[in-house]
Amino acid sequence: MEREERSARARQLADESAARGVRAVALTFVDNAGVTRVKTVPVGRFGHAAAWGVGMSPVFDVFLLDDSITTSRHIGGPVGDLRLYPDLDRFTVLAAQPGWAWAPADRLTQEGEPHAGCQRTFARTAAERARRRGVDLRMAFEVEWFVGTDDAAPACHGPAYGMTRVVELSSYVDSLLAALDAQDVPVEQFHPEYAPGQLEISVGADDPVAAADRQVLVRQTIRAVSQSFGHRVSFAPVVVAGQVGNGQHLHLSAWSHGRNLFSGGDGPHGLTTQGETILAHLLDRLPALAAIGAPSVASHLRLVPQHWAAPYQCWGHENREAALRLVTGSLGERDTAANAELKCCDGAANPYLLVGAVAAVVAGAAGGDRRLPPGIDVDPAQLPEAGRPPRLPGGVDEAVEALRRDDLLPAALGEPLLEAFCAVRRAEAELFRTADPAAIAEAGRWRY
Repeated sequence: MEREERSARARQLADESAARGVRAVALTFVDNAGVTRVKTVPVGRFGHAAAWGVGMSPVFDVFLLDDSITTSRHIGGPVGDLRLYPDLDRFTVLAAQPGWAWAPADRLTQEGEPHAGCQRTFARTAAERARRRGVDLRMAFEVEWFVGTDDAAPACHGPAYGMTRVVELSSYVDSLLAALDAQDVPVEQFHPEYAPGQLEISVGADDPVAAADRQVLVRQTIRAVSQSFGHRVSFAPVVVAGQVGNGQHLHLSAWSHGRNLFSGGDGPHGLTTQGETILAHLLDRLPALAAIGAPSVASHLRLVPQHWAAPYQCWGHENREAALRLVTGSLGERDTAANAELKCCDGAANPYLLVGAVAAVVAGAAGGDRRLPPGIDVDPAQLPEAGRPPRLPGGVDEAVEALRRDDLLPAALGEPLLEAFCAVRRAEAELFRTADPAAIAEAGRWRY
C-alpha cells in the first residue's frame, strides 16, 4: 500500500474513532523478553504515522524483563533508528480504555525495509512460506492469568475450577467479556483455573499473525479491566514460588484445500499423512520450540512434572502432561475441531516468535512423509525411569543451546533476530543465576 493510500485510510479510521471519543492510538510490538512495548500518537497524527511510521530505537531488541539492557552481535547500543508502522487491518478502539485505540506495528528501517529483528515480520514470513507449500495454519492462544492485589493475594477465594470464583468475580468477568465482544474478539470459553486467583480464557482461531495480535489485545484488555476493578493482574509463568504457574498454550490446526490435516486420515487417531508428518517434525523440535515458548528463568520453575506443565518431549492423544497434545474433539465435529496443542508455552514468550517458529517448522515439514512414534497415554512421570521420554531443557542456557543446534529454526529466524533473542535470554539467566525461586517469581510477577 502506497503512503498516500495508507495515510488516507488511516485518516478515515482516525476520524471515525475520534467521533467515538478516541484521542490517542497505541502502537505496540513485543520485545525478545516478552514485554509489550509501545509508542503512542494523538489520533490526529495517526494518518502521518501510518504513512511515515513512528521512530523507535532498535535497542529494545536487547531489553531484559527488568528494563536493563544487554547487547548482541548485530543489535544493541544507542545508535540507529526504526519506524513503527501500524497494521491498519488490526486497528481497534479499546473498549476498556476510554479515549484509546490500538494497532500492532511492524518495524521497518528508515529506508522502508523490514527490520531484521522484527518478530511480527518473522511470523508473517514463516506463515506465508507454509502457505506457499500448501498448508494454511489456524492458531489460537489460551490465556491464563492471576488476578489479585499488590501483595499477590488472590482476588477470589473459591476452589479451583469452582463456580464460587465465578460468583465472586461475576461483575469483573462480565465487564471483560463485554469489552472483548466490543473489540470483535471471539471468546470460546472462560473458566477459573487451578491456582489461587487464576483464570483462563480461550479465543477463536485465526491466521498465525492475527492469533499473536489477538493474544496481545486480549492481555491488554484483561489488564485494563482488572485495573478498573482495583485488581493487579499477572501473566507471569510463576506468580508465587511453589504454586502452579500461568501457561499460554498454543493451539494449531493445519489445512490443505479446505481439509483439516489432523482429521479424517488413516494415521493415529485420524491423522492424515501430512498431519502426522507435521506433528512428527514438531515433536522433533520441541526442545528448540520450548526455548521460544517457555523462555524465561521463571518458565523453568513452572516446567516440572505432574503439574500439567508438560515438561516431557513426547506427544499424546488428550494427554495434558505431553508437550504436544493431539486434541481430536468429539465424534461428529472432528473434521473442524481437531487440532494440536503446544503446551510448553507461557506468558513470558513473545507470541510472534512462537507462532513464527511453529509456522517455520510446518513449512519445513510440508511435502514430507514421516511417521510418529507411539504416543504416550499415561503420565510420563509414572513410567519407569528408563522408559520415560526425554525431559525438555532444564534451564535457559540448555534451552538456548537446543535452539542454536536445531537444523531449521536458526536459519528461519535469521542471524540478527536469533542473536538478539539468545543474548536477552542468556543475560536474564545470568541476572538470576544466584536468585532463589521466591526472588525469581517476585522479579517477574508484575512484568508480564
